[in-house]
Amino acid sequence: MNRLLVSPSPHDDNYTKTSDIMLHVCIALLPALAAGCIFFGLRSLAVAAVCVVSAVVSEYICRRLMKRDNTIGDLSAVVTGIILALNLPVSIPLWIAALGSFIAIAVVKQLFGGLGQNFANPAITARIVLLVSFPAAMTNWVLPFEWKNGADAVTGATPLVLQGMSADELAEINQTIPSYLDLFLGNTGGCLGETSALALLLGGLYLIGKKIINPAAPLSFIGCLALLSLIAGGDPLYEILSGGVFLGAFFMATDYATTPISTKGKIIFGLGCGIITFVIRNYGSYPEGVSYAILLMNILTPYIEQHTRNKIFGAKEAAKNEK
Repeated sequence: MNRLLVSPSPHDDNYTKTSDIMLHVCIALLPALAAGCIFFGLRSLAVAAVCVVSAVVSEYICRRLMKRDNTIGDLSAVVTGIILALNLPVSIPLWIAALGSFIAIAVVKQLFGGLGQNFANPAITARIVLLVSFPAAMTNWVLPFEWKNGADAVTGATPLVLQGMSADELAEINQTIPSYLDLFLGNTGGCLGETSALALLLGGLYLIGKKIINPAAPLSFIGCLALLSLIAGGDPLYEILSGGVFLGAFFMATDYATTPISTKGKIIFGLGCGIITFVIRNYGSYPEGVSYAILLMNILTPYIEQHTRNKIFGAKEAAKNEK
């Protein structure tokens, strides 16, 4: 006699697991990490390793202390560690990198209940905390290929800073404004994983091709920033190739837990990121604004969801009680 088994959804055994999604994200991040090793040396791997190990250990300890099932197997802590590493300068002291991973996992993620319950992107929040706490270490930009000299690395300014300098100021620091090709390939100063637009674009296209992310948020983010730059009389191509635009657009503005679910919501989220990034870059005292823009939009995500959520088929809104 056949038995009728009753179980909660999902009933499809072929659904995509969290670990599979995170594995694809790890694969997509490899080109950016490889570019960081090429331009800034093998210390990039050391920074990434410290961030990943610290993130995994922090998650393991937190779950044990909270007496909950351990979740290190879903690879989300690994992804957080890699993304945080890509947002750090290669010269960062390793203990600061480890502290950043602890903040991302223990404070931003596990304190709010774990994966899917955090209100903000852990890697972005940790980067901002480190930037406020250790501004000198977090803005010590190593120039590309200086690791080949075998001596102390020479530091310099990022493309966004160089763009605002006069010819005399550029000559004083012995630097030039990078070409479009340098920006596209990553031959500029900056965080170890944000400089190569080519590597980040390859990773983003991989995720889109695997249907891991929806292109709505990245396209609206990048397109909005470029359009605003054009309207303001700036150089839109230089604007989107500089700083962490591609890293933020493809890997942080597409986070499942902290960004809207609907396509309309993702577009609004991306437009908001583009607007805030433009405002900070052009009217703020800080040359970069991607991290702050995404964090601010993370906070607004519940309100965006409330006004863009899909209507349930056949459902009717409840009538308001008349006083």
